[in-house]
Amino acid sequence: MSRRNATLIAAGAVFLAALLLLPSFTARAFAAVFTLLAAIVLIAKALSSKSKNKNLSVNRASEESTGDESAAEIFALGKLFEATMSGMREGLLVVDKDMRVVASNPAALRLFNLSSGKLNSQRLTELTRNPAIYSAFLDALKGIERSGVRVETHGPERLIFDLRVVPLNNSNDVSGGWPRRTELPVPQGALGVFIDVTRIERLERVRQEFLSNVSHELRTPLTSILAFVETLETSAMEDEESAKRFLAIIRKNASRMNDLIGDILELSAIEAGNVEVRAEHLALVPLVAEVISALAAQAEARAITVVNEVPTDAAVFADGRRLEQMLTNLIDNAIKFNREAGKVTVKFKRGDRDQILIVDTGEGIPAQYLDRLFERFYRVDRARSREMGGTGLGLAIVKHLARAHDGEVSVTSEIGKGSTFVIELPRIQK
Repeated sequence: MSRRNATLIAAGAVFLAALLLLPSFTARAFAAVFTLLAAIVLIAKALSSKSKNKNLSVNRASEESTGDESAAEIFALGKLFEATMSGMREGLLVVDKDMRVVASNPAALRLFNLSSGKLNSQRLTELTRNPAIYSAFLDALKGIERSGVRVETHGPERLIFDLRVVPLNNSNDVSGGWPRRTELPVPQGALGVFIDVTRIERLERVRQEFLSNVSHELRTPLTSILAFVETLETSAMEDEESAKRFLAIIRKNASRMNDLIGDILELSAIEAGNVEVRAEHLALVPLVAEVISALAAQAEARAITVVNEVPTDAAVFADGRRLEQMLTNLIDNAIKFNREAGKVTVKFKRGDRDQILIVDTGEGIPAQYLDRLFERFYRVDRARSREMGGTGLGLAIVKHLARAHDGEVSVTSEIGKGSTFVIELPRIQK
C-alpha cells in the first residue's frame, strides 16, 4: 500500500472517530454524508487505478503486486465505509437509478419498522408508500438535491424525521480532457440521511404550549387587577365599602399571579436539576400531621375530614422539605376537589417500594384525563381550578420531585367514588 493511501485511510479513521463523538444530530448527519461521498469517490478511484495499472503494466509480477495493493486499499476503504454507516444514529439509505436499495445501515431498520434483516435489493416502493420519501429520492435521481423534507411515520410510535437526499454521480462521467464537457452528469443513484427530530418537535410543542398557557394564566388575573384599579381611580374611592371589596379582589388576583410565578420558577429549577434532594431516614407520622394541621383552615371551610392513618412506626427515605411539599400539594388538591363534608385519608404501605397514599371521596376523574393529569397547566375542570386558586402546576411539581427521589407518582380513580394518589419512594436504606 502506498504511503499516500495509508495516510488517507488513517485520516479517514480519525475522522470517523470524531464523527461519532459529535453531540449534534444535524452536524453528525452532514459529516456522515461527506464521509460517505468521499469514501465512494476513493473506492471509484481505487478501482480505476487498478484497471489502469493492469493495462499499462508490462511485467506480470508487477501486475500481481499492483492488484494486491489495490485490493488491500479497497478492503480498507470498504471497512471504513461500513463502520461509518453502522455507527450512525441517523438512518441512511442509498438507492440506484432504478430506485433499488443498494446500501443501508441498522438505524434505517427502525425507520421502516423492521426488527431485523436487510433493506438491500428491495425497491423503495416496497419499503414505504410515503410520498415525501419517494419524491425526494426521485428528485435526487434527476440531479436535484433535497433537504429539510419532513417525514412522519405511524408505526408502533409516531416518529418525525428530517430527510436530506443528494444525487450520486458516476465519476466516469467527469472528463478531464479537452474540450471539457458542459452537460451535467446523470446521477447513478441517490443517498438519503434520515435525522430523527421527534424529540426536538415534541420539546418545541411543549415550549409553545407552555408559553401560551403562561400568557393566558397571567392575562386573566392581570386584566381583573387593571379593571378594578381603573374603577377605583374613577369613582369607587368615595365608596369605602366598594373600595375595600375591590381591593380584596385585587389582592386575590395579585396573590394568584405571585403563586403562579413562584410555581413556574420552582418547576424550572426542578427540571433543570438545580434542586438538590437530601434524602434521610424520616418518621412519616409527624410530617403528615404537620401538613394536615397547615391545611386545617381549608378543610374546615368545606367541612372536609382529613385523617392520618399512617402507622406510628412508618418511616421513609426522603428529603423532608420536598416530601412535605409533595404531600401539601396532593392533600390540598384532595380537599379542594372533594365533595362538601367529604373525607381525605393518608395511608402508608410497605412493599418493593414504600407507598404513601392520599385517598379522597370526591367525584372521581374520568379515565381519559388520567394520563395527562401530571402535565403542566393541565386541568380537568379549568373553571373550578381557577375558582379554587390553583395554578395548574402543582401535580407537575409533585411528579418531578418524586422522580428526583428515584420514585414516581401515580393516580387511580373511579367515577362517583373518589381518587387515590400514590407517591412511590425507594425502600428505606438500613
